[in-house]
Amino acid sequence: MVSNKHLYVQFVDDDQGSTLCSVSTVKKNAGLSKSVEKAKELGLRAAEEARKKGISSIVFDRGGFRYHGRVKAIADAMRESGMQF
Repeated sequence: MVSNKHLYVQFVDDDQGSTLCSVSTVKKNAGLSKSVEKAKELGLRAAEEARKKGISSIVFDRGGFRYHGRVKAIADAMRESGMQF
């Protein structure tokens, strides 16, 4: 998800109705993120956290946001890290 100030990525198990893990730019050291570069960093961090939880294959739900800019940068970085879409 993208907001005016922060970016969020969640891994949700729809069958169980639970969030498996999540990352965002809200944490103290992440800083405000409106740039594509920060989105790429978040995508890499999200893929790393997912691998720690044993997640290797996902369905990318962009939540109605257009697939360009920061949303695309997150997805591309996750693919480069080995996540299967």
